[in-house]
Amino acid sequence: MLILAKGITVLVALMHCYFLWLEMFAWTTKAKKVFRNFPDELFEPTKSMAANQGLYNGFLAAGLLWSLIISSPEWSVNIALFFLACVFIAGVYGAISVSKKIFYVQGLPALLGIIVWSALKFGL
Repeated sequence: MLILAKGITVLVALMHCYFLWLEMFAWTTKAKKVFRNFPDELFEPTKSMAANQGLYNGFLAAGLLWSLIISSPEWSVNIALFFLACVFIAGVYGAISVSKKIFYVQGLPALLGIIVWSALKFGL
């Protein structure tokens, strides 16, 4: 179960590393293929806003990866749960404000991680 929890955490962290790269470094190139519903003429004017958003995704990834190297098992779980909860909330907000797809891509994996880590922490 611990391997599953850590695997999900790594997956969510890697997804956010990808979001960081896409939003900070590939917004006007590769992101156009990912965000097909976003008007083409808005990519350049929103480049700095996307980069800022990418930075926040990087902070989420860093927190998730940090949770995996903390030596205290109790704090490792707590930090993982905190950052997964942040990702989950962002996924819910994105689903409400932008597209339901965001929940499936971002929120659902985080929720799965929260469930598995919680089962380990609380012995469910």
